[in-house]
Amino acid sequence: MRQSLAHIALVVRDYDEAIDFYVGTLGFTLVADQDQPEQDKRWVLVAPPGNPDGGATILLARASNAEQAKFIGDQAGGRVFLFLQTDDFQRDYQRLLDRGVRIEREPIEADYGTVAVFLDLYGNKWDLIEFRRRE
Repeated sequence: MRQSLAHIALVVRDYDEAIDFYVGTLGFTLVADQDQPEQDKRWVLVAPPGNPDGGATILLARASNAEQAKFIGDQAGGRVFLFLQTDDFQRDYQRLLDRGVRIEREPIEADYGTVAVFLDLYGNKWDLIEFRRRE
């Protein structure tokens, strides 16, 4: 049996502002943006650059009621929610800085690799991480 994650839903306030951040600021690829008028929503998928093997994409899911809106920016209860793996930490960390992305925790070296915590436009915590190669 083979299973994998296809999409991860991220609750957002507005489709276009979320696309602007993820595509324009983080450099993600806009995979899909399809109107679904019968449901009064859009199917918006973004993926990090070089998304390996068609890995999981992020579904930008606009909050459709007040209950959902309460979770914008706090989908993991204040913990790191998503982990963006990179093959070049310094390059991508500098890109975050250059583009004005809010850094929550400066880079640290750990047994498993180099990691920093940044915030998306709503305040969700992300790890930027380059895993150490195992010999």
